[in-house]
Amino acid sequence: MEPTHNVVGWFEIPVRNMDRAVKFYETLFDFKLQRQKMGEFDMAWFPWLQTGVGSPGSLVHSPEHYTPSDKGTLVYFTAFSGDLNNELGRVERAGGKVLRTKTLITKDIGYMALVLDTEGNRIALHSRT
Repeated sequence: MEPTHNVVGWFEIPVRNMDRAVKFYETLFDFKLQRQKMGEFDMAWFPWLQTGVGSPGSLVHSPEHYTPSDKGTLVYFTAFSGDLNNELGRVERAGGKVLRTKTLITKDIGYMALVLDTEGNRIALHSRT
């Protein structure tokens, strides 16, 4: 059976310091996250649409259940500016580190870059141009 939608339904990125992490991602992407307390979990949701490409997700602080890592799952964020160099230009100002500059994957797929966020998570950025 072929899927009728993207297979990722939600993602969560572990954080040690929610205020610092929220500031990093809001600076990097130039949009606001929605902070939520859900029982023992402190979460900050990325904005999402009900339709379209991609998956919604959240930052999450719960030391008992989550540990930030630069070795685990790699989440690719779409560079909505259209050119991930724009987002890369904000990484250090936001407190992160560029691990891999803009790199061509293939002409059909586009470009990617790797970033270390303020919490020690490795994330990727993607753009077609």
